[in-house]
Amino acid sequence: MWQTLKEEMKEAARSLGIDAIGVASPDPFVTLKQRLVRHRELGYESGFEEPDLERRTNPSLLFDKPQSIIAIAVAYPSKLNDPPKSEPGARRGIMSRSAWGEDYHKVLRDRLSRLEAWLRDRMPDLRAESMVDTGELSDRAVAERAGIGWSAKNCSIISPSLGSWMYLGEMITNLPLPPDEPVTDGCGTCTKCIDACPTGAIVAPGQLNAQRCISFVTQTKGMVSDELMRKIGNRLYGCDTCQIVCPENRGKNWTHQPEFEPDPELAKPLLVPLLDMGNKEFKSRYGHTSSAWRGRKPIQRNAVIALGNFKEASAVPDLIRVLTEDPRPVLRGTAAWSLGRIGGDLALEALKRASQSEENEEANTAIRNAISALLEQLSTGND
Repeated sequence: MWQTLKEEMKEAARSLGIDAIGVASPDPFVTLKQRLVRHRELGYESGFEEPDLERRTNPSLLFDKPQSIIAIAVAYPSKLNDPPKSEPGARRGIMSRSAWGEDYHKVLRDRLSRLEAWLRDRMPDLRAESMVDTGELSDRAVAERAGIGWSAKNCSIISPSLGSWMYLGEMITNLPLPPDEPVTDGCGTCTKCIDACPTGAIVAPGQLNAQRCISFVTQTKGMVSDELMRKIGNRLYGCDTCQIVCPENRGKNWTHQPEFEPDPELAKPLLVPLLDMGNKEFKSRYGHTSSAWRGRKPIQRNAVIALGNFKEASAVPDLIRVLTEDPRPVLRGTAAWSLGRIGGDLALEALKRASQSEENEEANTAIRNAISALLEQLSTGND
């Protein structure tokens, strides 16, 4: 009976907007817990995770007498059609693919709701608890156990058919559905993701130092180190490098989920207009995307960083305005860094004036560092 229900569920998945579905046992994730303990000891956590390792690895602490966990995957696009060009005087940033289209948390909760309704029609006594990304369980650990794909060296789950361009979610249930078999690891000897990581955040196969991961750094709200600002490039939110270089993703671009269809002007926006974007405009433009959860400050800070990395001289007046008028010390300090990267007499004079009036210690340190870097650059001719 339960095997038949599982087979019917898999057959119905596509009609529910689900691209892959599998079943995992609700047993504790013992190996995962060991990895997480070590991860914490090494200081590799991002701080965004559920802090209780028992709740992250023991489904029975989240749900009374769980019998199975259903894992789902929904695929998303990897390419922009006719992307706008980033060029001198009109530089653009880039949002990671996870921020294209509608917020995937909302979309996957909708898919899980459809699945729950489908199951309840057949099993009225169903009890279920769904979660996407922000839940206690590790979406990737559940997906791996449920046979959605294997856990790759870049810490993504790779499906043999979908690659890693997919969002994951799960539903704990009281239905004793038979579990699926995990997929055999397909990474082999390939290390392209490790080699391509801009900051060396993938410290070992399947081990990520989140503190150095650009995807994490772009979502923080504080000052960023000089090293990491240079590595961010023009990324405004997230980083896709380790997935882009993955051979398993070659040629894979999923466009059949209409909610994830990207707006090129939002996915690759002009940088300078972002600097003056107020909360109301930010919510109007980006409130429906997954990038909105941290507010506009990180994206505006990253836009400032990107202008510095582009060494966009035409943006100097705009960056001076941020340096002297923005009420947020992090933005002022970051603008100082970018002006130091771009250089020129106008930037140097603005930095000197700002150093006399800046009252925030962190921002003032950034201003003094920028002045020093600029003076050294002028004296040696080196960047």
